[in-house]
Amino acid sequence: MKRSYMPPLVAGLALATLAASSSVSAQTVLRASHQFPGGQGDVRDEMVQLMAEKVADADVGLEVEVYPGQSLFKAREQWSALTRGRLDITALPLDYASGRHPEFSATLMPGLVRNHEHAQRLNDSEFMGMIKDVIQEGGARVLADAWLAGGFASSDRCITSPDTVDGQNFRAAGPAFEQMLEAAGASITSMPSSDIYTAMQTGVLDAANTSSMSFVSYRIYEQVECLTEPGEHALWFMYEPILISEQSWQELDESQQQALTEAGQAAEEFFAEKAAGLDQQMVDVFEENGVEVVSMSEEDYNAWLEVAKQSAYQNFAENVPDGQALIDAALAVD
Repeated sequence: MKRSYMPPLVAGLALATLAASSSVSAQTVLRASHQFPGGQGDVRDEMVQLMAEKVADADVGLEVEVYPGQSLFKAREQWSALTRGRLDITALPLDYASGRHPEFSATLMPGLVRNHEHAQRLNDSEFMGMIKDVIQEGGARVLADAWLAGGFASSDRCITSPDTVDGQNFRAAGPAFEQMLEAAGASITSMPSSDIYTAMQTGVLDAANTSSMSFVSYRIYEQVECLTEPGEHALWFMYEPILISEQSWQELDESQQQALTEAGQAAEEFFAEKAAGLDQQMVDVFEENGVEVVSMSEEDYNAWLEVAKQSAYQNFAENVPDGQALIDAALAVD
């Protein structure tokens, strides 16, 4: 039989192509989904993108593909997709999953987190240990911690004391804030932060609270007349970690798990450096767009806290497993 001749250079290229093909086929790809705008300066998107870059740099046969802006899963679908193994990684406002795990509402409880420094101390506390146990039991684990401050915005009137929300149709991020606002006389419409703009544009909402970053990323300044910044008396702090499916985690080898852990730590440190500046960025953007910016006084804050304790806190303590223990653990962190 006549053999075809392959020149050495061609043969070498063929072997290199085969080797590259084998390397690509051996690559494990994880899909990361989140609801926030991609490539537009949202720090939560930047956290996930940074983590993907760090994983690629580790060269352990692992790649993270990032799908921002609800392009893979809608905001409220991500926890279910993650814990059922349909999604590998997400950056998620954890309270969005409180319908399945009511304990998560403790991570958006009015006045439970006082400032960014307090949030950092909470990350290593018994409180967060309890929350992370529930996360793991639910089928996920935390790769990076992140807490965002937030405020209130309205197209009707400035929100300071509890009586200023009376009669306004309000979006609150989770059950605890909904209960507090309702007790103060607001009407509640539930939705993810990505829907606030359209709801305000069409008159479904008069007011909303969300994170400083979301107020900017979703251009809420185009729809409101007044913003209540977090300031020295921030009622609103929300835990928005990067999570990985436990099922996906267990399918990785040790070097890949280590690369993800280190990438998550880098993302967390990146976020911590940015967090406090997000509040001032929000104030600057809203003022530049002609929105009035106000702050709550200590008297306003304390009045809200009384409303919260008689509504959200009481309901959480009475109806959520370990509810009072979670509140006590958070309050124990100075």
